[in-house]
Amino acid sequence: MDVMAGMAGLLHGLTVAAQPMNLLYCLIGCLLGTMIGVLPGLGPLNAVAMLLPISFYLPPVAALIMLAGIYYGAQFGGSTTSILVNMPGEMSSIVTCLDGHQMAKRGRAGPALAIAALSSVFAGVVATVFIALFAPPLAQLALLFGPAEYVSLMLLGLIVAVVLAQGSVVAAIGMLLLGLVLGTVGTDIETGAYRMTFGLPELADGIGVVPVAMGLFGMGEVIANLEQRHKGVIVEGRITHLWPTADDFRRCWPATLRGTGLGSLLGLLPGGGAMLSSFAAYALEKKLAKDSSRFGQGAVEGVAAPESANNAGAQTSFIPLLTLGIPSNAVIALVAGAMMIHGITPGPNVMTQKPDLFWGLVASMVIGNLMLLVINLPLVGIWVRLLKIPYHLFYPMILVFMCVGAYTTSNSGFDVLLLVIFGFIGYLFIKWKCEPAPLLLAFVLEPIIEQNFKRALQISYGDPTIFVTRPISLALLLVGIAMLAMLLLPAIRRTREVAFQE
Repeated sequence: MDVMAGMAGLLHGLTVAAQPMNLLYCLIGCLLGTMIGVLPGLGPLNAVAMLLPISFYLPPVAALIMLAGIYYGAQFGGSTTSILVNMPGEMSSIVTCLDGHQMAKRGRAGPALAIAALSSVFAGVVATVFIALFAPPLAQLALLFGPAEYVSLMLLGLIVAVVLAQGSVVAAIGMLLLGLVLGTVGTDIETGAYRMTFGLPELADGIGVVPVAMGLFGMGEVIANLEQRHKGVIVEGRITHLWPTADDFRRCWPATLRGTGLGSLLGLLPGGGAMLSSFAAYALEKKLAKDSSRFGQGAVEGVAAPESANNAGAQTSFIPLLTLGIPSNAVIALVAGAMMIHGITPGPNVMTQKPDLFWGLVASMVIGNLMLLVINLPLVGIWVRLLKIPYHLFYPMILVFMCVGAYTTSNSGFDVLLLVIFGFIGYLFIKWKCEPAPLLLAFVLEPIIEQNFKRALQISYGDPTIFVTRPISLALLLVGIAMLAMLLLPAIRRTREVAFQE
C-alpha cells in the first residue's frame, strides 16, 4: 500500500514539477549548481547560502526546487574539475580525482566525464524512487513522535553531526554549543523577554540564517581562497570520444549499483550526505576489487562508485528533513531555514498539508538529473573555459552579490554588518581548522528543540523525567550518549582524526 501511495505521489509530483515556472527554476538551479561545482574553492553550501535570499521572493515550490537543483547539480559540476584539473570543485568530488584525472592524463577524459555523468543520473533517478517509497512510511512513523521524542531525536542528530564532522572532537562540540547559543538570541516567544540582544533592537527578532550562512560559508571561503593560488593544470587537447567502451560499462555498472545503494542509505544519516557517501563507496570498491592496485591508476570503478554515491546521498538527505524535520547536513539546514521563512515547518505534516511542495520537490529531482546530463556532456567545452578564468576576477562579484542578498532579506544594513562579522569568524574557523557545519545545524535546530522542550515540560507539568520515561525518547538518548562516549575515548578519537587528515 505504501509502495502504491509513493508511486502515486511521485506521478502527482511530476505534474507539479513539469509546470513551466518550476521547470525554469529547476534548470536555473542545475545550471548554477554545475557552475559552482566546477569552480574550485566554492561548493553547494556556498552556492545555497549565497542564493538563499533570492528564494524568499519565489513561490515555495519553485524556491525549494531551485535550491535542491543547486545542491545535486554541484555534485555533477565537481566531477568535471576533479577529472580535468585534479582539483575537486567541492568536497564530495575529492576521491573522483584519484582515478578520474589519471584517465584524463591517458587521453580518456571523455569516457571519464561520461561515466561520471551517467552514474550520477542513474543514482539520482534511483534515489528519487527510494525517496518516494520510503518517505511515506517514515512520515507515518514520525506522527507517533511527541515533543519529548523530537527533542531526543534532534539531540541525537546533533551528536551524529559531531561524530561525522572533520577535525577535532572538542572543536566540533564547541561549534555545536556556539550554534545553540546563537539560536537563543532574540525575544522569548512565551515571556516576551529579550535574550542576549545587548540592547540592540535589530537583534529583537534574533539573528537571521542568511547572514550567518553566507558569512560562515560564503565570505569566509572567499577570503580563505584569496590566500591560495589555484595552479591546477587543465588537460590539454580537445575532449573527444565521450562514449565509454563496452569494457568500461562492464566494469562500472556493478560499482554504480553499489554506490547508489550505499549513498542512498548514508544520505539518511545526520552529517552524512554526499561527502560521506563518496568516500565510503570508493573504499568499498577498493576492498571488493580483485586487483586493488588498479585504483589510483585510472580505474573506471573509481569514478563510477563515488559519483553515483554522492548524487544518491545528496538527494536522500532530503528525507530526514521532509519526514522528521531534521536537517541531515549543513546544506539541508539552509533548505530548512528557507522552508521556515516561507512559513512551512519541516516535518511529517509537509506530506499531508503541502503535497504539491513535497511531491513536486521529489519529482523535480528526476527532471533535474536528466537536465544535468544534457548540461554537462554537450557543454563540457564551456566548463573547461570557465576553469581558465582567474579566481580573483570572481570574488568581487561574489562579495557584492552576498551583500545585496543580506540587505534585501530584511532591508536592513545591520544584516550586512552581521554578514561581515560572520565572514571574518568563518575565515578564522578555516584557519583554526574548525568545521562550522555543526554550528549551522545547531543554529537552525535550536528554535525547534526549545519549542518542543517547553511543550514536553508542559505536558508533564514540569517533570523533566518525561525524556527518560518515554521508551522511544530514552532509546534515542541512550544511543546518542553511547556514540558520544565512544567518540571521546582517546584511541577512537585519534583514529578518527588521522582518518580525516588522510
